[in-house]
Amino acid sequence: MAQPAFFDEMHSGGGVRAPYGRYADWLHSTPAEALQQRHDQANSLFRTVGITFNVYGEEGGTERLIPFDIVPRILAAEEWAIVEAGVIQRVNGLNAFLHDVYNDQEILRSGLIPPEMVLTNSAFRPEMLGLKLPKSIYAHVAGVDIVRIDDKTFTVLEDNARTPSGVSYMLENRQAMMRLFPDLFSAYAVAPVSHYPELLLDTLRAVAPREVDDPVVVLLTPGQYNSAYFEHAFLAQEMGIELVEGQDLFVDDGEVFMRTTRGPKRVHVIYRRIDDDYLDPLTFRRESTLGVPGLMAACRLGRVTVCNAVGGGIADDKAIYSYMPEIIRFYLGQEPILNNVPTYTPRRAEDLSYVLAHLPELVVKEVHGSGGYGMLVGPAASKAEIEAFRAKLIAEPDRFIAQPTLALSTCPTYVDAGIAPRHVDLRPFVLSGKKTMVVPGGLTRVAMRKGSLVVNSSQGGGTKDTWVLEKPHARPRR
Repeated sequence: MAQPAFFDEMHSGGGVRAPYGRYADWLHSTPAEALQQRHDQANSLFRTVGITFNVYGEEGGTERLIPFDIVPRILAAEEWAIVEAGVIQRVNGLNAFLHDVYNDQEILRSGLIPPEMVLTNSAFRPEMLGLKLPKSIYAHVAGVDIVRIDDKTFTVLEDNARTPSGVSYMLENRQAMMRLFPDLFSAYAVAPVSHYPELLLDTLRAVAPREVDDPVVVLLTPGQYNSAYFEHAFLAQEMGIELVEGQDLFVDDGEVFMRTTRGPKRVHVIYRRIDDDYLDPLTFRRESTLGVPGLMAACRLGRVTVCNAVGGGIADDKAIYSYMPEIIRFYLGQEPILNNVPTYTPRRAEDLSYVLAHLPELVVKEVHGSGGYGMLVGPAASKAEIEAFRAKLIAEPDRFIAQPTLALSTCPTYVDAGIAPRHVDLRPFVLSGKKTMVVPGGLTRVAMRKGSLVVNSSQGGGTKDTWVLEKPHARPRR
């Protein structure tokens, strides 16, 4: 089987692509020893700050640093404009879809999406039916995973509308790069991302219950043993709000209060980083000690806003993903700006037959999977792994989707052997409050292993700073 051709984001047609022009000159003139020194300094910085990732499944819940690459990914303003418009359109479509399926269900009655795909979905929450949310927003913070196929084609790999993580790495990566390479930031007009916490707080405040003029916002975390706890603490500090656990909150007379040294304090908006199942033991898992008893009752009364809303996990479902072009056309009356990956849904008999016949060529994912777990990368899998997945597909076809192996673009990356191409994706973070917006950039994840297409940090992936170049007139010359 022929190897796919990968788009090189730095080089094209035998030369250096325009966004990388000056950076390529700098990179080629910088001694290897200097790059190694900056690489070591970056690792030291991240250890000092304490940016770790708790790897589930490893003995003792191992905490480790996510590898950070000192070579930035660079996008021209024109390239970013396509991504920005595309993810804003997509999240607007997702929010319209979520509002509809929990209210009028027009898309289900139209037959465009099979009703059973939504109504029997484990992520569908009947408790949200008929509940009117502020500004009809469900996914206040969304992460849209994008891959690049060629010079002009950006493709959405998946949507994350529950509790997307990684934004703290976007912010800390930029801080580290500015400390390590101040000369490059003087030469390049790189669009800033440091205002994200301010925009996030504005977004959360914008969806407070109607009668509240000065809402109290908190960030609800499962606690220090959660893999993304660093991010929870980081964002709470950056926004200047309280970081709380379930035991710090209680519901009284339909309102949510926070325990403080000065007595109870009313809470109006909860930025939750806890999964639906654990949010309220009176509604969901009774054994949960992470959530707040009575929280869903307070939501139904309109006394508190939970961000992201309960039930948004339907939008993360990889089977629903295959309908996103139709969803955008149905609600927005627009053609999708960003492509979907062609997707086979084995629940359909014809798709199952095709997938079973082409397993060595496909990527198979669980519809509710995340983090790179529970998936098969056909071209890299052994015969035994392929046959094991074949049995799973035959037994429970509804649990999976399959996609062709994508030719993910590569970016130059600093590895043990020097500078080498590695595959990347991009997760912009989209905020929906008064309006839908996205800071210029996002989290670039990089597959650090040679030839690997899996960028997830839980599977050995690393991160890069993402530079969006401002147009020449966007910033006055110094």
